[in-house]
Amino acid sequence: MTLSSSDNDIVIVSALRTPLCRARKGALAHLPAATLLQTVLEGTLEQLQQRSHGHFSPTDIQDICVGTVLPPPKDGAGALRMAQIAAGLPAETCALSLTNRQCASGLQACATIANRIRAGEITMGIGAGVESMSQHPMNRMKAPELDYAGRLTASSSSQTVPLAQNSSAMDCLLPMGVTSDNVAKEYQLKRHELDEFAAASHQKAAAAQRAGKFRSEIVPVHLKVTAAADQANKKDNTSATTTATTTTIVSDDDGIRPQTTPQILSKLRPVFSPHGPTTAGNSSQTTDGAAAVVLTTRAQAQRRGFPILGIWRGYVTVGVPPRLMGMGPALAIPHVLRHVGLTTDDIDVYEINEAFASQAVWCCRELQLDDGRRVNPNGGAIALGHPLGCTGARLVASILPELHRRQGSSKNGGGARFGVISMCVGTGMGAAAVVEVEPHSKL
Repeated sequence: MTLSSSDNDIVIVSALRTPLCRARKGALAHLPAATLLQTVLEGTLEQLQQRSHGHFSPTDIQDICVGTVLPPPKDGAGALRMAQIAAGLPAETCALSLTNRQCASGLQACATIANRIRAGEITMGIGAGVESMSQHPMNRMKAPELDYAGRLTASSSSQTVPLAQNSSAMDCLLPMGVTSDNVAKEYQLKRHELDEFAAASHQKAAAAQRAGKFRSEIVPVHLKVTAAADQANKKDNTSATTTATTTTIVSDDDGIRPQTTPQILSKLRPVFSPHGPTTAGNSSQTTDGAAAVVLTTRAQAQRRGFPILGIWRGYVTVGVPPRLMGMGPALAIPHVLRHVGLTTDDIDVYEINEAFASQAVWCCRELQLDDGRRVNPNGGAIALGHPLGCTGARLVASILPELHRRQGSSKNGGGARFGVISMCVGTGMGAAAVVEVEPHSKL
């Protein structure tokens, strides 16, 4: 399948991420989300400068949209705007906004920038995502304050019932793990299937990490570590405490467990319901991380000398029953493929976010994508983690290098061309995007 090429194509000229590290226990646990965003933006600007050979200025970036889910207002727009400015994107020439489509927030941010470019409102922007699930854990989220009993307003529709009596609306409050168990029950998935999928995620991620496949997409984080030490004074037999600051470089994802097997996972207890199949081992990890994707037009990329890493071909969102929110990719992927004129057979790599093994297994089965080489070939969120607002942009940063590695090895015209990024979304949605790598392009 060949899609038309135009100077107005929305193209990706940079896609980077920080390491993904375990929430609370990982290397990035003490960093605010703003620091994670600043780090990946600094790395992005450095890469753009190198690739353009002097034909790029930070003032060329006109807008940033950041996907983020958990931060309260004090750590939201203001803090991330400060991170943008500190990273070197001037306050006078670059704006910033936040978006929250829960698990699809990072992908939505990329789509927002792509749409602004397509509309002619800007010529270059960044779709980003960030989450510190250490600083803002999900278990601190409060239930929304709503008029559950319908006492505050009267509806003109005789069909309207109080919110508390609307079962579909109330299902939006279900814990995500409960919806995972719902999917497993609805589609008769077995516990061993989920554990086998989860173990494979770790094994694929470990193999990719050993092979150095993640290096090109990761911006290392330089941490300052201050340690106290006692120094003895031999003359007067006293001691004094001094401090020393060293730098630790975090450059690897730290949630991958190479030794994980289905047998090990089978020993874990259910988390969300007494006899449900969902466990901590076959669910995505809570994680800290950030990612940034730079989009522009083909004409602008060529004018600045940027290599074109990929083409943004399309993006869709769909609604699904909130109690079965994990089925989102199974509906979103066919929708986006119809939108861009492709079929499932045209796609060389699928990155389907592994929120839970239950939904990933069912979606792959429903779409007849049982080929482990095409789906999450380097592991997914069960092994790497799922920093909610970051994930969508992170998947862009991960799928493009994989498509480039497969140049010359595809059935589709001799080189890997097309990739799909998709995820389920809390409260019952799905999102999917299509990217293309051109045969002559290089990282």
